[in-house]
Amino acid sequence: NSMPLFNLAWKKRFSWDGRVPSLRDQALLPITNHIEFDNSIETVVHKISKDKKYKSLFSKAFNDDAVTGEKIGLALENYLLTLTSYDSKFDRAMSGKLEMTEIEKRGFELFMTEYEPRLASFGADCFHCHGGALFTDNEFHDNGLKPKKLRNEENRIFSTPSLRNVELTAPYMHDGRFKTLEEVVSHYTSSVHRSETLDPNLAKHPVQGIQLNELDQKAIVAFLKTLTDPQFQGTSP
Repeated sequence: NSMPLFNLAWKKRFSWDGRVPSLRDQALLPITNHIEFDNSIETVVHKISKDKKYKSLFSKAFNDDAVTGEKIGLALENYLLTLTSYDSKFDRAMSGKLEMTEIEKRGFELFMTEYEPRLASFGADCFHCHGGALFTDNEFHDNGLKPKKLRNEENRIFSTPSLRNVELTAPYMHDGRFKTLEEVVSHYTSSVHRSETLDPNLAKHPVQGIQLNELDQKAIVAFLKTLTDPQFQGTSP
């Protein structure tokens, strides 16, 4: 499943398993991946070198019209760094420009509240992995998914994606197994698969999940939709 491409300037490692150390390297990977472009850097360089328009663009960008794989990676990296998301309904509510609805506020409260029955705290515990302005800790976790057959998921620890614009980025999870946000929230409510590598923030919950009622599940989905930035919808506020 493809990962989102915004706010990558703050990401330290790339790909679901973090195997790629730089955005520049990540930008070139689809070219040679047999499931994606199934091509070679050399072939792409050759094709671009024959295009007069691209030669002119390379000359303007690098003061040299020679096309190389390194320059292609650098150009893609710099473009991706321009994709920043920071103007959602949630952001505007936090700056006092508008107010969220009651169900959105309830969802935010659940999102930011610990699940700790001993302290009579029954939140959804989302903030541990999806906290902060980016709505990700940019770390790697086992989030309780049952491994699928024929998949090499020995480690089963995957990058935490940002929840900004999550309404627009279906399907969900590293393998795209869930089609809707409702399915994702339902998973954390009652379908968490326990394993030796299960993240401690999930392992402390009841056997199958955080046991949210139907209304609270709807509230979390409503809050998540406030993280949509209109510029990534092709609209403006």
